[in-house]
Amino acid sequence: MAEKLLNVTDSNFIAEVEQSSLPVLVDFGATWCAPCKALGVTLDAMVDDYAGRAKFCYVDIQQAPGAAAKFGIRSVPTVIVFKNGAPAGSLMGAVDRNKLADLLKAVL
Repeated sequence: MAEKLLNVTDSNFIAEVEQSSLPVLVDFGATWCAPCKALGVTLDAMVDDYAGRAKFCYVDIQQAPGAAAKFGIRSVPTVIVFKNGAPAGSLMGAVDRNKLADLLKAVL
């Protein structure tokens, strides 16, 4: 898991993501997934750039199967950006920083 991302589970997903006043980037991944680890490093490097403007969270699909099912996560890593509690865009795979920045720009 990325060090700077807030770990979100089924028990706190609504409070941390759906009720957040800030846009939230959620990284759906798994501990056994190598591309997920690579994406986590990229996201960690971005957290400080968006401080106060967006929130970054990590959901381990094995620890939060409800959230994964609710948003139809079929492969990891999958990134979904939420705005006002609803999905506003997504990317699949270990995408680069520029694509992640473009996704966030669309909701900021």
